[in-house]
Amino acid sequence: MPKPIRNSAKALVIRDGKMLALRLRDEDCEFYIMPGGGQDGDELLPDAVCREVAEETGLRVACGELLFVIEGLRGERTHRVDLVFACDYLGELPDADRHADTNQIGLEWLDIATLNRQPLYPSRLRRQIMNYAAGKPYRTYLGNENPGDPEETD
Repeated sequence: MPKPIRNSAKALVIRDGKMLALRLRDEDCEFYIMPGGGQDGDELLPDAVCREVAEETGLRVACGELLFVIEGLRGERTHRVDLVFACDYLGELPDADRHADTNQIGLEWLDIATLNRQPLYPSRLRRQIMNYAAGKPYRTYLGNENPGDPEETD
């Protein structure tokens, strides 16, 4: 039986050579993901990005262009399609109604210059984000990354 497809709208927020990331703890390790999450059936992707960032971080962003698409076909109950958008940081939201994931333990601004050595997932995003931030060519469609695949560190 085919899995349902779940669109996940993600935000790439860059300030002063650093990118915004959610810090999570799962079992005995800590790692990072980009803020964002599932698109509701009645909302456009840019609206989903802004809503998810506000809920998870308490920050307000403006959604820009679509940068990356990466899929997760196995290891989850859905076929996940991550759509990563460039977003501008606009500031903190007073009285934000935050709904952090249960394993979220904080926010970090990760240094983009060393992103390929950070535990940011999906790992295929690391080098492409570095290239984008440096004004170098980057790939938009990054294919599938399953849990347990070798990490991309270069």
